[in-house]
Amino acid sequence: MKSDGIQFAPGQAPRSATPAKADAAHIAPADRADAILPLELVDVGYRAGDAELLRDINLIFDGRAPSIILGPNGAGKTLLLRICHGLLVPTTGQLRWRDPQLAMRPDSQAMVFQKPVMLRRSVAANIRFALRVSGVDREQHAARVARALEAAGLTPLAERRANHLSGGEQQRLALARCLAVQPRILFLDEPTAHLDPAATRQVEALIALIRDAGTRIVMVTHDIGQARRLAGDIIFMHRGRIIESGDATSFFERPSTAEAAAYLAGELLW
Repeated sequence: MKSDGIQFAPGQAPRSATPAKADAAHIAPADRADAILPLELVDVGYRAGDAELLRDINLIFDGRAPSIILGPNGAGKTLLLRICHGLLVPTTGQLRWRDPQLAMRPDSQAMVFQKPVMLRRSVAANIRFALRVSGVDREQHAARVARALEAAGLTPLAERRANHLSGGEQQRLALARCLAVQPRILFLDEPTAHLDPAATRQVEALIALIRDAGTRIVMVTHDIGQARRLAGDIIFMHRGRIIESGDATSFFERPSTAEAAAYLAGELLW
């Protein structure tokens, strides 16, 4: 289930390195996610010592619409992503994949964190490494690397050492690895948290490209504007529980809980 240390994410580029509008159909088949979904969480909970951090999580990820997880700090959003991705095992409840064996393959899932992990090698070599550990046939590497670099606006930087990139460029490289590997589901933990508006737009364009290629997106963000732009459905968390979920338009126009309404109004929740 884990991504073998490959963390996937993007960022700010010079004008000559603007992310390209690549054809999503050339990156991944549209039915890849269907092979492992739905992912169902049944009565999932998580404790750390005496602290109950998650409880009574019942959730199904299926379909194609991106799921955006919202909620105040400490609500359990990142913890939920880590459990879904298999980085943590719930202390109660269980996860059920449609095809558990397929879901365990390194090319089936990826997760992007706020701070991407870069290998001490070139930009292009970072992508080739991701392809190799994901089991992609070697004869496909060159074409996939080229397409991913172009889509992320990183072709001019292909031979630069990845750890010499700006933070935004590293984020784009991490998402470029996702484009190359073509995961069936991608978990994103606030990938634009430390980026300026221009870099955020670039990241959102890459996320949309990955989505259109058939990868199921599950994403945490604190940016309500971003959630409005990207979400198909919303999962709203508070104090380790899901207190509201459903269609994004309905959530933003008619939140069904006082907590969600307060959050959207910018009020502090305790």
